[in-house]
Amino acid sequence: MSAWADNEGGRMRLVALAPDAAGKIRAALQIEPKPGWITYWKEPGGNGIPPQVTIAAGSAVTLDAIAYPVPKHFFNGAIEDIAYDAPVTLPLSLKAAGKGPVEIDALAFIGICRDICIPFQANFQLKLGPAIQSHPEEETILRAADARLPQPPSTDFDVTAHAMSPDRKTLSLTLVLPAKGSGESKGPPDIIVTGPSGYAFTKQIGGKRDGASFKVDVAIGKLPDNYDISGKRWGVLVIDGARAMETTLAFD
Repeated sequence: MSAWADNEGGRMRLVALAPDAAGKIRAALQIEPKPGWITYWKEPGGNGIPPQVTIAAGSAVTLDAIAYPVPKHFFNGAIEDIAYDAPVTLPLSLKAAGKGPVEIDALAFIGICRDICIPFQANFQLKLGPAIQSHPEEETILRAADARLPQPPSTDFDVTAHAMSPDRKTLSLTLVLPAKGSGESKGPPDIIVTGPSGYAFTKQIGGKRDGASFKVDVAIGKLPDNYDISGKRWGVLVIDGARAMETTLAFD
C-alpha cells in the first residue's frame, strides 16, 4: 500500500494487491476524515465533490469501476449532503495489461468538508509485488471494504415496480423490505435515487408500509434541459435499518 497523503481535514492512501492470472487487481482508496469532517459519496447532494480516481495516460493499468460503501444523509438547514463522517474505503476494480511488473500511477481527487469544502488531491505511485506474496494487512482492508457495500437485490429486499409520472415530477416505487424484528423501527427507509450524472433525488412523498411492502413517490427535481429518459438506467440505494440494497431502474 502507499504512504498516507495528508490534508487539513484528513488523509487518504491507495491499497492494492498484485494482479491475478486474468490481470484483475483488487484495490481501494482508503479515506480517513478527521473528527467533525465529512467526505462524499458518488452523488454528494447539494454542493459536495464526488470522489475521482484517474489512472495516468499510457499506463498499463486501467480503472474499470469504483464501488461505494453505504453513505449517510446529513442535513444542515436547506443543505443536504450524502457522505461519510468516518473512515471509509472505496473498492477499485483495476485491470493490468500484459504479464510484466505492474506499477499503478493514480491521481485521487476528493472533497473533504466541515464548515467549508476543501479539495484534496494526491498522486499515488505503487509497485505491486508477485501475487504469491502474502499481504494480510491489505487483504483485511479490502475484505472489510467489500463487507460495507450495499447488497444486490434479493427476494426479501428489492424494487418490484417503478414508474415515472408523465410530467417527470415524481417517481413511483414499490419495494419489498426486510422483515422487522420486535422493537425495530418500522419507519420509512432512506431512499436515494441517482439519475443523470450529478443528480440525486431523496424527498419522499406519501410513503406507506404494509407489512413487507412499501409504496412511495420520490420527488424529481429539475432535470437537464431536453433530457430524454427513454432507454436510460437510473440507480437507487435503499437503506432500511442495518441493511442496504442497490439496484438499477430501467426506463424502456
